[in-house]
Amino acid sequence: MVDPEGRSVILVVEDEPSYQDALNVGLTVEGFVVVAAHSLAEARQLLMSSKPDLILLDVMLPDGSGVDFCREIHDSSTVPVIMVTARSSEVDVVLGLEIGAADYVTKPYRLRELVARIRAVLRRPASEAATDELITFGPLRMDLLRRAVSRDGVDIELSRKEFDLLALLASRLGQVVTREHCLDTLWWGLELSDTRTLDTHVKRLRQKIELDPADPKHLVTIRGVGFRLDQ
Repeated sequence: MVDPEGRSVILVVEDEPSYQDALNVGLTVEGFVVVAAHSLAEARQLLMSSKPDLILLDVMLPDGSGVDFCREIHDSSTVPVIMVTARSSEVDVVLGLEIGAADYVTKPYRLRELVARIRAVLRRPASEAATDELITFGPLRMDLLRRAVSRDGVDIELSRKEFDLLALLASRLGQVVTREHCLDTLWWGLELSDTRTLDTHVKRLRQKIELDPADPKHLVTIRGVGFRLDQ
């Protein structure tokens, strides 16, 4: 659904009427178009018909887990997802971010904070890529338009977050990108003290793009600072 006034469309997947009603009113007042789903079945239909710009997704729903639905979205769409749930343990947060959620908000939350997070995610590009659609480094070729990476013409399968991280580093080829910038850009809301998610993605990227992941030539760690992608 394209709003004639250019407003962002938010698909709210929430089965608790009190939260759903409050979000419908609050987000509408803030200038968003709200589409409401009370179950995963409704959400799947509305994802296709309303074409939302962002999804607010509860984890515990009557007909399944929002985590599984987030995985589905991650595999088939580029629509950003903010997980909204009462489950606030570190394991739950990291899991949500690992499966592709753009952010993770716990209940109860303040509407002003939620709106700020929504706007931050909507402002965030899929990747901070360079203006060129094609980036090459060593034998690797990155097609930003197709979201594809290949080595010597052979495609390399990357997850959405892996691609976004590589694109972020490629946008500053030969320059150091700090850990803080990687976290703020791709895992907004994750505590800086817990960087395991970032380290895991760097490790996976090296396994996929380096000939010898133990001795990386392209994705280099600058100890205590961040990472650099070299030719």
